[in-house]
Amino acid sequence: MTITDTVPPQWPVPTAAPAHDPVLFARAMRDMRLTWRARGVLAELTTGYAPGQGPTISELAALSRAERVAAEGREAFRKAVGELRRLGYLTPDATTLTGVGERLVVDLAPAADAHLIPQRYDYGPLTDGS
Repeated sequence: MTITDTVPPQWPVPTAAPAHDPVLFARAMRDMRLTWRARGVLAELTTGYAPGQGPTISELAALSRAERVAAEGREAFRKAVGELRRLGYLTPDATTLTGVGERLVVDLAPAADAHLIPQRYDYGPLTDGS
């Protein structure tokens, strides 16, 4: 099966690189305050969607088991979103009419305070430790 033979995605595939600072993104992906699950959700939401084109939290949570394939359940997803909101990585979009934060805005500023695993040994950036 080739890419052209597949069903078009529900949400547009990003056509541009994310506008986020790559250093903050890397720190966020290594922030030990976040579960692996929350990091995955954050990575999905920072993949370069044009404003208003990214999936809403409700749309992602409502995916059926068949659509999610190997993904975790709705409750696990909601917990990950709650974790990201609590740390400030996700904030409600001010334009959301309902006030519940249907569409959340990614903010990588909390990554500046990320809890990173300290380097245990004096390896250089290009050594493999062997």
